[in-house]
Amino acid sequence: MNGTSFQSDIRYWLRQGNTVNHLLFWNIVVFVVLGLLYLIAYFGGPGTIFSFTFDQLVLHSELGTFIRKPWGLVTYMFTHLNIFHIFFNMLNLYWFGNLFRTFLGNKRILPLYLLGGIAGGLLYILTFYILMPAGVGLPLLGASASVMCLLVACATLTPNYEIGLLLLGSVRLKWLALAVIVLDLISIPQGNMGGMIAHLGGAALGFIYIKLLKNGADLCQPLIWVFDALSGGRNGSTVSAAPKSRRTSFKPKKSPLKVVKKVEENRQSRLDQLLDKINEKGISSLSPEEKAWLDKHSRD
Repeated sequence: MNGTSFQSDIRYWLRQGNTVNHLLFWNIVVFVVLGLLYLIAYFGGPGTIFSFTFDQLVLHSELGTFIRKPWGLVTYMFTHLNIFHIFFNMLNLYWFGNLFRTFLGNKRILPLYLLGGIAGGLLYILTFYILMPAGVGLPLLGASASVMCLLVACATLTPNYEIGLLLLGSVRLKWLALAVIVLDLISIPQGNMGGMIAHLGGAALGFIYIKLLKNGADLCQPLIWVFDALSGGRNGSTVSAAPKSRRTSFKPKKSPLKVVKKVEENRQSRLDQLLDKINEKGISSLSPEEKAWLDKHSRD
């Protein structure tokens, strides 16, 4: 058995150009690292390492602590301690993140994930500051606000889209999102008020984002520009270079099959271009002619 196969699988998984995979990966990495540090502390090791790391990653509700550690507004949405907490968050991130990616493209996944988490975190801090200004600062952690943002964004964009749920059958997204929000509201008096408030903040951002997007304002665009600048435009160069490399690498000799091969090459080139367009901007970016062409040739 090849000892490097696991590493190869991870590299292949991350190189698929799917931001959801990267978000899953980093959430799991942080969870494993914290779990190992906690395990070491549990068996008598230096507990200060775990305490320090955990304190740096979570979002603090006490305003003075938050001002000293503002990065918690981002790191908290990648931080989990409970196995069931991360399992359900990552399961929902996989489902609704990929669904959102199909509708609106890959580039909006990370910006909206971050914006949803930030909205939930700020609402959490504001609520605690208003209700318990002198209370104990309770930390917030988990990707729930970000996942709620993606879920509600999908439900707002395509409310009648149906997904299959175990024991319940097909459920429209709008009813699923509404049920989750109602459950969060009625769960506030039962404990974990901060977490539920963060969920509502993420849900509100997801709803507002789609409403503004339909009116021509994309809240994710500034972050998309930043990430494109940081990546050096590698995504764009890869898309444009692929058809070129195919054209230059294929140099057939004179043959009766030359015309047939050229047609096949052009069809594959256009198919790749349309798939790249769906990956970057979502299937809704295709024109009716492009959708008809893709539907015809993808089944050949």
